[in-house]
Amino acid sequence: MMLPGWRQWLFALKVSGAALLALGIALWVDLPRPYWAMATVYITMQPLAGATRSKALYRVVGTLIGVSAAVVMVPPLVASPEMLTLALALWTAGCLYLSLLDRSPRSYLFMLAGYTAALIGFPAVTAPETIFDTAVSRAEEITLGILCASLVASLVFPEPVGPVLASRVGAWLQEAGRWTGDVLSGAGEAPAVRARRLRLAAEAAEIDALSAHLAYDTSAQSRAAPLVQLLRGRMLMLLPILSSLADRIAALKGLSGLTPELRGLLADVEAWSAAGAPAVEADALLARIEAADRPLPPHAASQAGPFWTALVRASLLDRLRELVAIGRDCRVLQEGIARGSGRSRAPLAFAGEFGGRAPRHRDHGMALRSALGAFLGTVACVVVWIATAWPDGATAAMMGAVLCCMFATQDDPVPAILSFATWTGVAAAAIGVLLFGVMPLVHDFVSLALVLAPGLILCGLLMTSQRTLPVGLALGVNGNALLAIQDRYTSEFGAYVNSGLALVGGIWIAALVTRLVRSVGAEHGARRLIAASRADLARAARRRGRGDRTAFAHLMLDRLGLLVPRLAAAGPDSDLSRIDALAALRVGMNLVSLRRARHGLAADEVAALDDALDAVASHYEGPRGPASAALLARIDAALARIGAQAAGAGRRDALLGLAGLRRALFPEAPPAGAPILAREAA
Repeated sequence: MMLPGWRQWLFALKVSGAALLALGIALWVDLPRPYWAMATVYITMQPLAGATRSKALYRVVGTLIGVSAAVVMVPPLVASPEMLTLALALWTAGCLYLSLLDRSPRSYLFMLAGYTAALIGFPAVTAPETIFDTAVSRAEEITLGILCASLVASLVFPEPVGPVLASRVGAWLQEAGRWTGDVLSGAGEAPAVRARRLRLAAEAAEIDALSAHLAYDTSAQSRAAPLVQLLRGRMLMLLPILSSLADRIAALKGLSGLTPELRGLLADVEAWSAAGAPAVEADALLARIEAADRPLPPHAASQAGPFWTALVRASLLDRLRELVAIGRDCRVLQEGIARGSGRSRAPLAFAGEFGGRAPRHRDHGMALRSALGAFLGTVACVVVWIATAWPDGATAAMMGAVLCCMFATQDDPVPAILSFATWTGVAAAAIGVLLFGVMPLVHDFVSLALVLAPGLILCGLLMTSQRTLPVGLALGVNGNALLAIQDRYTSEFGAYVNSGLALVGGIWIAALVTRLVRSVGAEHGARRLIAASRADLARAARRRGRGDRTAFAHLMLDRLGLLVPRLAAAGPDSDLSRIDALAALRVGMNLVSLRRARHGLAADEVAALDDALDAVASHYEGPRGPASAALLARIDAALARIGAQAAGAGRRDALLGLAGLRRALFPEAPPAGAPILAREAA
C-alpha cells in the first residue's frame, strides 16, 4: 500500500479544516444541528477547486428544491402515513430517474432534490407543525457546509481544473500518437494492446466529465471551454479513423497494393505524427495525399480484382486525409487550451461537423429499474418503521432513500452499499468511544477541534483514493451524523445505540431491496449497451434521410466509453470478450456516409444500395452473431451496380462507404469479384 503524498495530505487538511470551520460557524450562530454542516463538507469537497464549486452550486439548488418539496408534501399528508410515504418515495424515485438520464454534473442536482426531501420529510412526521422551521434550518446548515467547502477549496492552495485537464488531454493525444505510429507502420496488435486502445474511449469520456467543471474554474484554461468541446469531438473521431486505417493497410498488404509511393506517404505521415503533428507541415502532407488519389475506374467483371484494390486504396487515402486534418486540428486546439484562449488562431477542418451538443447514451430501462429500487427501498424502510414502532425508524427511512440513490449508477450497487453499511458500523463503534469516553472532557471549541481533527483528517485521506473513497465518505458523513455535535453535551447511550442501529439497518434494507430489484452485473450492462448500439445501427441503415456522422460518432463512442470497463469486468471467458467494438463503430460511420451518398445516385443505384442497407438493418435487428453470406452478396451487388457507372455525384462516396461496410462486417472475406456478379446475374 502506497503512503499518501503531499497532495493527499493537503486535501485531507483542507477538508478537515473546512469541516471544523463549518462547525464553528454553526455553533456560533446557534444552528439546531451543526453536524449537518460538517457532513455536507465531506459530501461536497473535491480535490479540484472547480469541481468543488460546480458540485456546490448544484447541491445548493438541489437542496432548495428538496426542502421545498418536503414543505409542500408533509403538512397536508401527515395524517395519512401511507400517502405521505408514497409521495416522498415517488418524489425520490422520480428525481433519481431524471438524474440517471442526465449523465452530466447537473445530474447531482436532481439526485439531491430527491433524497433531500426524504431527509427533511421523514423526521418531520412526528412534529409536522415545525416542518417549515426544520426545512429552513436544514437548508442553512447544508448551505453553510457547501460555502465552507467552496471557500477553503478556492482560497487554500487551490488546485484548478484547467492544468489537470490540459495534462490529461496531452497524455491522451500522446497515447493516440503511439497508436498512430503502430497503425501506419503496419505493426500488429496483441489483445492487450487492443484493450489499451479501447481504454482511450473511456478516457475521452473522463476528460469530457472533467471539462464540465471548467466553467467554474479560475485558471487560465477556464476561457478555453469552447476549444475543449471542439477538441473532444476530434479526439473521438480519431478512434474509428485509426481503426479503419489499420484495416485498410492490412487489406492492401493482402492485395499486394501497398506501392512504394503509398509506403513512403505512410512513413512521412508517421514521422509527422511522431513529431507532434505540427500544423505548419500538415498542408504539404494533405497536398501529397490529394496528388496520390486517383479517380475510381468503372467496374467490370473481368477487372474485379483491380477495381477492389482501387477501392481499398482510395478508402485508405480518405482516412489518411482525415487523420492529418484532425491531427492538425488537435494540435492547434491543444495549444489554444494551454494558452487559455477561447478561440482558435487557425482555421479548423470539419468546422461544421464538430459544433453543437454531443448526444449521450440514455438507458431508460435501467433508470426506471433504479427508480423502482429507490421507491421500494424507501417504502420497505417505512413499513419496518411503522410495524415495529421504531423510535428511530425515520433515520432508517432516510438512509434507505439516500443509499438507493447514491450508488444507482453502478451495475450491481449491492457490494458498495454493504461496504458502506460495514464502515458505518465501524464509524458507530469508533464514535461511541469518542462520544462517551472523550467528549465529556471537552469544554471549549479549541479542545473540541483538537479531539476531532485526527479522525477528520483520516476521513479526508481515505477520500483521496477511488478504492477507499466509499470508506472515507461512510466515516466522514455518517460519523459526523452519529457524533451529533451541538452547543452542549446531551448524549444518552440508549439513544445513540438506537440511532446507530437505524443507520445500519436502513442501509441493509436498501441493500436487500436493491439485490432483489436492481442488481444486474457488469455483463448484463454490457449486453444492454451492445443491444442499444445494434438498434441504432439498424435505425441508421433503415432511414433514408441525411445523417450527422459526428453526432452518431459521439453517441457510439459515449457507449464505447461505458462499455470498456464492463467488458473488462465481464472477464476473458465471456463471449463479450470477442466483440470488436471499434468495428461496429466503423459500420455506423459508413452507414451515415451511405445515407448521404444515396441522394446523388440514379434510381437503379439507389435501389441496389437500399437493398444492401435493408440487409444490414435486418442483420442488426436479429440476434447477435456473424453476418450472413446473403448480406455479403447484397453489398457486392450494390458495389457492382454503382461501380458500373463511370461517374456520378454520389458514386465515390457510395462505393467507399460500401467498401468500408464490407471490410467492417466481413474482414476475412475474399475481394469483391466476378463470382458474386455471376450469382446476381443468375
